[in-house]
Amino acid sequence: MSVPMLRAIEWDGTSWDDPSEDKLHDLLADMSLTWRFVIVERHDLEPAGQHYMQVRLNDDLSYRVEYREGGPDRHFQAHVPCDHGAFAVEPVAVVLQDWAFGRPGWREALPWAPWPSAAPGR
Repeated sequence: MSVPMLRAIEWDGTSWDDPSEDKLHDLLADMSLTWRFVIVERHDLEPAGQHYMQVRLNDDLSYRVEYREGGPDRHFQAHVPCDHGAFAVEPVAVVLQDWAFGRPGWREALPWAPWPSAAPGR
């Protein structure tokens, strides 16, 4: 049995191996204040276990998006403000899908900042 390239994990631990773009979108669209996060791991990159993107729904319905690509000095976050429109999850879903499938443009799509523990002087 081969190892999946991607694994998506929902808030309750349910996991999906090699989810499609549509599945990734649906997982984000299904988030709520009870079911707040989705993590997607990439298993095709080294070092193993250090490449993931996590999306968290905040109390104000904005999103915190994190990605890590290696050690703690390669951990970043971005804030996506609340958009009460019917397609509010779209910008976040596109970034996640582009990252998951190795497409260009996702790094420029959000204002990434170092994760606090990765900031200089910490």
